[in-house]
Amino acid sequence: MRALHIITGLGVGGAEQQLRLLLRHLPVECDVVTLTNPGPVAAGLRADGVRVADLAMGGNRDLAALPRLARLIRRGRYDLVHTHLYRACLYGRLAARLAGVRAVVATEHSLGDSQMEGRPLTFGVRALYLAGERLGRSTVAVSPTVAARLADWGVPKPRIAVVPNGIDLGPFRFDAGRRQRVRAGLGVPQDAFVIGGIGRLAPGKRFDILVHALARLPDDCRLLLVGGGPEEGALRRSAAEAGVAGRVVFTGEVPGLPDGSPGPDLPSLTSAMDVVAAPSPEEAFGLAVVEALAAGLPVRYASCPAVEDLPPEAAPAAVRVRGGAERYAAALAEVRAAGPGTRAVPEAARHYCVTRSAARLMDVYASALARPVPSPRHPHGESSS
Repeated sequence: MRALHIITGLGVGGAEQQLRLLLRHLPVECDVVTLTNPGPVAAGLRADGVRVADLAMGGNRDLAALPRLARLIRRGRYDLVHTHLYRACLYGRLAARLAGVRAVVATEHSLGDSQMEGRPLTFGVRALYLAGERLGRSTVAVSPTVAARLADWGVPKPRIAVVPNGIDLGPFRFDAGRRQRVRAGLGVPQDAFVIGGIGRLAPGKRFDILVHALARLPDDCRLLLVGGGPEEGALRRSAAEAGVAGRVVFTGEVPGLPDGSPGPDLPSLTSAMDVVAAPSPEEAFGLAVVEALAAGLPVRYASCPAVEDLPPEAAPAAVRVRGGAERYAAALAEVRAAGPGTRAVPEAARHYCVTRSAARLMDVYASALARPVPSPRHPHGESSS
């Protein structure tokens, strides 16, 4: 089987890095097309031996990209097309149909209650999404919570498959030596209590709450923000105004050390943390939380379907926190007072092993390639196949 993955961009983000990880475990010959922004993840995919093409799309309304994409699909003689993220799902499904490929799968990575990929869920966004959805054979939800949201939108339940995001457990295993080296490289005291915030520095992640929570915590506490994005400048200003600029460390999208040399990867950074805080109020999965659990860390979060969809005993160290900086400061102070834990990996992290996710996705591919079974009609009466 030959499959083509189409994604909106390949900057550093959860969906982009999840694609790279999955391709390492799928027993399928895969190529990737990015509509725009062939960033660090594109370089990583190429290093893995994956062919990556950049469509150089000019914007959301660059309709000239559609025939180019259809020609690329036709030339590649792909058996299946798999799309990721909103714009790529719209253009990719249509281009696949134009190229004669009917086995089209789309993964919904970022559907929240009120937004998708940071855009408000207006009537127009929803209508366009549903129109494009009819051109595929299956829509993959990264959690049961997202599956329920898709069904509420009107996507027929037989067309929805749940394939959770996966993680590679091994690299996240805690390493005391790595913890010491990373802290030394980042200039963080070895005896500091380090709070981790992992994710894109965007308004929806609410990392400003952690900055203001830090100002309410003792001087031995540090905040390590792993990621880049448009809010970095505002977060730096907030840290300065709150008097904690010297206690906040920004790693950027591609972590580097203060001397400019390449820095530690995410698993190494989690070894340097004592707790992960995730104050985003609206998540589709909560990958950063699961990665933290794989590192044996306690987690304080606002929204995480990956945890909430499992029994409470699957992740006893993951606790939901409702509220702003004051509530987070209190919750983090409790973790600090409790002292270091055992770094045991809970069942929740093992549940999301990437090999299991890859096997589930292969089942979705097999179903999409088989003769389609008639599915329920959409609200306006058109067949969904």
